[in-house]
Amino acid sequence: MIKKLIITGAVIVLLLAIGLGIGSSYFYNIAIKRSADAPDLHGGGSSEAAASIEETPEQQAKMAELMQWTEKQEFEIVQIQSFDGLTLKARFLKNPNSNGKAVILAHGYRGSGEQMQGITKYYYDLGYDILKPDARGHGMSEGDYIGYGWHERKDYVDWVNFLIKEQQEDKIFLHGFSMGAATVLMTSGEKLPKEVKGIIEDSGYTTVMDELSHQLKYLYHLPAFPIMDVTSAITKMRAGYSFKEASALESVKKNKLPLLIIHGDKDELVPTEMAEEIYEAAAAGNKELWIVPGAGHTEAYTIAEAEYQQRLEAFLESALGLQ
Repeated sequence: MIKKLIITGAVIVLLLAIGLGIGSSYFYNIAIKRSADAPDLHGGGSSEAAASIEETPEQQAKMAELMQWTEKQEFEIVQIQSFDGLTLKARFLKNPNSNGKAVILAHGYRGSGEQMQGITKYYYDLGYDILKPDARGHGMSEGDYIGYGWHERKDYVDWVNFLIKEQQEDKIFLHGFSMGAATVLMTSGEKLPKEVKGIIEDSGYTTVMDELSHQLKYLYHLPAFPIMDVTSAITKMRAGYSFKEASALESVKKNKLPLLIIHGDKDELVPTEMAEEIYEAAAAGNKELWIVPGAGHTEAYTIAEAEYQQRLEAFLESALGLQ
């Protein structure tokens, strides 16, 4: 009888382990591996507030004008080699009035540098050169996995050095959205050249573990443990990083650069409280947190464009004044 119970228990444990392994491999394939297939994220898509603005004739006319402007720009495709041998590519737009000012714009999960047209034009109108990399595992860049900002932080240090050496930029800002926001936050914890003057993050998450656990809960109604822990271990073996080490929170503790944190109070994809955690953890003496009423994920520029521009310009001028 006891022997039968032991065998039954062992079989159950084995089946659970097999199921956990299969489930975790599935989550690696849809969340980490480079692929065209991905689930619709919880909190993704436009909110009612943003959609109502986007549908107005004024906004549609503005978007048409923006697309026309974008099509007229001559973006140069530039490239670098990553620390692990990948060819990474970016779009670079030279501004005749830049005088050494440049911004690196970081796109979100499964996006590309083709996006972010509105903020691209705004920086251009302010006289900045624009660099828009395709993150590893995205767009034109090589890579068979998504690093959620962790390995990309080293890539962005390399992009900064590219701007300094190849384009003679001496006043550089990093501005990211969603995964790109986490990327610039993680980059802020690295040893950056003096030419980097500030960090702007819009809708960034605290750690990869926190964000993927949040999505797991709402998409699949599953607890983080043990699935995320096993998926993290698989990611460590296949991609070289774990979810817990990929932490914007730990990175901002090392950051001394001016920091602007922007987040919508209706963000369900990356919970708003993550912005507050990042603000509290940040070591920067010159840091600002702006929670935008009514904005969902990365919707602040749509919901409050005029105020976004005013706050951003004030931040840029303040950061440059500190040099």
